Amino acid sequence: MIQFDINPRLEGDSLFVTDLPLCAVRLMKDANYPWLLLIPRAHDLIEIIDLEPDKQLQLMREIAQVSEALKVVTTCEKLNIGALGNQVSQLHVHVIGRFRDDPAWPGPVWGAVPPETYTPDKSEHLIAKLRDQLSG
Repeated sequence: MIQFDINPRLEGDSLFVTDLPLCAVRLMKDANYPWLLLIPRAHDLIEIIDLEPDKQLQLMREIAQVSEALKVVTTCEKLNIGALGNQVSQLHVHVIGRFRDDPAWPGPVWGAVPPETYTPDKSEHLIAKLRDQLSG
C-alpha cells in the first residue's frame, strides 16, 4: 500500500472505511447524510487531471463502485458527487447520499445545518455494511 498523508482536516472530519486499489475511502462525521470521501493515495494531487490517464480511469471506476455501494446500503434517492477542493486542496471526491427529507434538500449539504455526530454504534454499523458491500 502506498504511504501518503491525508490532509489533517479530511482526516479529522472523517472515519476510515476501507482502501480500494487507488483511493482511501472515508466516512464523513456528519450523520445528517451518508457521505463518503475517496482520497487517491498519491502525493501532491490537487485536480483529477493531475493523475495519470490510467489512474483517472481507475478513480472513475472507484467512484462508481463506492456510489453503487452507498446506494445499496442506504437506499438513498439521489447521489451527489463532486471534487471541489475549495477548503482543502488535496484531491478528494465527495459521494453523498441524498434523501428528499434530508435537512439540506434540495440544496447543497455544505453549511446547511450543523453536523450531527454519529453514535459509535451507528458509524460502526454503517462502516461494516459499506465494507461488506465494497468487498463483494
